Amino acid sequence: MYRLENYNRHKIDQCIQTALDEDIITEDLSTNAIYDQGQKARVDLLAKEDGVLCGRYVFERVFSLLDSQVQVDWTLEEGARFKKGDLLAKISGDVRPILTGERTALNFLQRLCGVASYTRDIVDQLEGSGISLMDTRKTTPGLRLLQKYAVTVGGGKNHRTNLSDVIMLKDNHIQAAGGVGAAIQKAKTYAPFVRTIVVETENLAMVQEAVENKASIIMLDNMDRDQMEDAINLIDGRCFIEVSGNVTRESIQDLKGLKIDYISSGALTHSSGIIDLSMKNLRLL
Repeated sequence: MYRLENYNRHKIDQCIQTALDEDIITEDLSTNAIYDQGQKARVDLLAKEDGVLCGRYVFERVFSLLDSQVQVDWTLEEGARFKKGDLLAKISGDVRPILTGERTALNFLQRLCGVASYTRDIVDQLEGSGISLMDTRKTTPGLRLLQKYAVTVGGGKNHRTNLSDVIMLKDNHIQAAGGVGAAIQKAKTYAPFVRTIVVETENLAMVQEAVENKASIIMLDNMDRDQMEDAINLIDGRCFIEVSGNVTRESIQDLKGLKIDYISSGALTHSSGIIDLSMKNLRLL
């Protein structure tokens, strides 16, 4: 079962609190003008389009940071598919924190559902291929932990989460080092206990150099189909192969038949959009 609460709770709370502080400077003037403190209410969380549910914990946590007595009763598990019109949850408690936290809670949940849904669509297309779909660091600042979690709920895998995870040699590193081989050797000298070295390559000469210097993973970046097939034949199983560059839901079919290990796509987090959800049918208890 997916459990976002098993991630770094402190960082999640910081993220949520920043969003709440952005929305509440002193008080919720509209809600406090209409409702008395302590009035109990219940409201429905409804889906306005199809999607994959992701972010239950962060949705609940928005309300609990405002009022620990607010209760969210879900109808679906994390990672479940839902249809337009489905009732996803009932939220009950003091009406003031419910309405005050409504937009912040929905903002998080809609975006995480969007990432999970987009990812699930691509994972479904890759079914049976043996290729793992991975995200990138092209995330919304401040939301990386949550967006990368949403990718896993959608069935994808996480590439490096931060710059301290693995060594990844891109074009600027390679140019500064004087070539692929030199960059790999510098990396091995600087961090001898780090075993994963990913090398971004743009042509067959770079691929050949990466193979000869025993890169862990060779990334074929923005290559056309013929170039990728030539590179795969050249590598001949001597290391893992990753394909990257302009990978979207629409282009994924062109890559499915390749003998590769990973596809990485920034679109999972930067182009997924949101799934439209709404809190409706408020009733006082």
